[in-house]
Amino acid sequence: MTDPRPIPDRFATARSVLVVDRLMGVAIRTGGVGIIAAVSAILLFIAWQVAPLFSGATVREDRRLDAVAATAAGLAAVGLDEWGEHPYVVDRQGRITVFKAGDGTMEASFTLPGPAPAVLHYAARHARFLAGGPDGRLRTAQLAFTPVFADGKRTIKPTLKPGLDLPLMDGPLADVAVGGSEARQIAVGLGADGRIAVVDLVAEETMLGRGNLKPTGTVDLTGLVSGKVRRLLVGDTGTQVVALTADGDAIVLQREDHGWERRQVFRPFADLKDPSIADAAFLLGDVSIAFSSATGAQRLFSLAIPPGGDRRVFVNTKTFDPLPGGATFTAVSLRNKSLLSASGKTLSLRFGTSADIRWERALEFTPLAGAIGAKYDRLAVVGDDGGLHLFSLHDPHPEASLRAFFGKVWYEGASAPKYEWQSTGGTDDFEPKLSLVPLIFGTLKGTIYALLFAIPIGLLAALYTAEFMHPKVKSVIKPTVEIMAAMPSVVLGFLAALWLAPRIEDRVPSIICIVLLVPAVTALLGFIWARLTPSQRSLIRPGWEWVALLPVVAIVGVGAWHLGPAVESLLFTVHHADGTVVADFRQWWPKVMGVPYEQRNSLVVGVMMGFAVIPIIFTITEDSLSNVPRNLRSASLALGASRWQTAWRVVLPTASAGIFSAAMIGLGRAIGETMIVVMATGNTGVMDINLFNGMRTLSANIAVELPEAPVHGTLYRTLFLGALLLFLFTFAVNTVAEVMRTRLREKYKTV
Repeated sequence: MTDPRPIPDRFATARSVLVVDRLMGVAIRTGGVGIIAAVSAILLFIAWQVAPLFSGATVREDRRLDAVAATAAGLAAVGLDEWGEHPYVVDRQGRITVFKAGDGTMEASFTLPGPAPAVLHYAARHARFLAGGPDGRLRTAQLAFTPVFADGKRTIKPTLKPGLDLPLMDGPLADVAVGGSEARQIAVGLGADGRIAVVDLVAEETMLGRGNLKPTGTVDLTGLVSGKVRRLLVGDTGTQVVALTADGDAIVLQREDHGWERRQVFRPFADLKDPSIADAAFLLGDVSIAFSSATGAQRLFSLAIPPGGDRRVFVNTKTFDPLPGGATFTAVSLRNKSLLSASGKTLSLRFGTSADIRWERALEFTPLAGAIGAKYDRLAVVGDDGGLHLFSLHDPHPEASLRAFFGKVWYEGASAPKYEWQSTGGTDDFEPKLSLVPLIFGTLKGTIYALLFAIPIGLLAALYTAEFMHPKVKSVIKPTVEIMAAMPSVVLGFLAALWLAPRIEDRVPSIICIVLLVPAVTALLGFIWARLTPSQRSLIRPGWEWVALLPVVAIVGVGAWHLGPAVESLLFTVHHADGTVVADFRQWWPKVMGVPYEQRNSLVVGVMMGFAVIPIIFTITEDSLSNVPRNLRSASLALGASRWQTAWRVVLPTASAGIFSAAMIGLGRAIGETMIVVMATGNTGVMDINLFNGMRTLSANIAVELPEAPVHGTLYRTLFLGALLLFLFTFAVNTVAEVMRTRLREKYKTV
């Protein structure tokens, strides 16, 4: 039954208050929805930047040109100019036909100097033709494309520049190869009778610059090989010749100071029934060779020092998915580690670092020869239909894949597969190493060491402040600690790098003594204090016990610091070969533990980053402890529990939800820390839990490399992927923290 009496006006809520209340409710809800929308928008933007990394290559045929004349005379090679505007084909008679990609018309035609070659190769990297004549001479020519500007228009003028013309041996040549730098090269010839000869070519240095290459001597390499050699490979180093035999062997000949020697003999497909080699080609950088078998198997062999070895040899680092059959040709990219292979009617674009297939398709014709554009944006393929097919290629991120980011990859020069981050190098043929695993490991490593330092100090300090400290002192201590949270991290990083790291570099034994003695003495004093009678403890007012404890802790800390050198001379000594004994922890640690010792290490990061996290953990924990109802403390004390028992058995469990939240927020703060890690560590992506070396974290990596990353490039998007991982990791941690906090609050809630 309702009360019929009206509510007095003095108890009625003013209309203005109701309006303000509704407006504030709408504002709060709008703000909450806005925050969720902003966070979602940030996540979507990051994901939008990352998504192209995991898309494959897109290849589309743009035009078909008529190349019947070249295929009828026997196709030797196909190529593209630097801009992809002028494809050209060369037949086995040495005739070169240059086309215009725009309208398909013929631009120019050239003929290689000398008689019709017995063997003809095209080196795409230098646009150089190598013709081995029936007279045993090697003749080279380079196809150059020069931009010409006239009447406001740009045209490309092709020219054929003659190069070498030198004798390699008597009799016809079966194969030729040239490699080396502009200052020194080698020319290698394989005779029809199986002989192999190498000619050294050196450019004369004059006052006007480098002159033409001139032969300085010929060396017969026939005695260093065995079996019937069918093909020669020479890289741009000019110090190595790889001879491929009919039996499937690869014989590596190396030039040393004393002359040429046989460095290695290996069979790339020794485990197959038919081990013969259908095709082989050096990838960009001439460190890796892609071998294709007659049955379609394709493997990559790279130079590396094997375990226990002392010289670089070729080892099998990658195995590609097999082709339908033996490779018709293998064309390599001049921009990255990609290669284009054909088998039957199948054309396949693959990437050497990750062994991924970027694009593969069965065509309507059989590819006879192909080339990849210098900018990795175009393919040129000549088919058995007499056509020169031009394809546009869109593959901006061939280095990106799940395997490259999160799997072990066997990089060139490495002795085994590993996780490694090294995004840039000093040369164009550098192989990017984009594994995020070392960065994730470094993030967790720095966070764990920081929390190991911060949580015990922050938690115990908050417990003492909330439960035992005098209110007057608490009113000073708590604001002071909260102000510490506002200290810029760049200042802490500066102090860590220029003050803390040099101070503790040679005083690690002192740090060990402090860590062991100060807590032990403090616990001992607490044990003694608990055994004192009430009359003895009454000499110090409750809440001021720290006044008596602080001088003792300071004395013990100073004493432990000065005790460090004595402990070092007793426990951390190194015996040198000359019989001297040196007490130096910096030498003892790597010698005994087998891991490095660096000045800027995880210990420095843990201390300084922990110093940045302590105020957060302290403040939230102290608030949680102070908000525990007073009646719980009073009831515990009334039942005979001591103040410590009350704090440990009653207050801590009741405030456990807030304490857990404090730890999680501190974890999030440590994960996202950037400047301290950048300034206080070596910033190297090593995967080692060693306390005395550094790390590289995801956040520090973004800060260091993003300013130099080309916009929308692979590195740029990979850094966004690191940001996405940080976002997801923080979201997961906060979600788990909220679930745990809710459960703890329900478990220990008070009525």
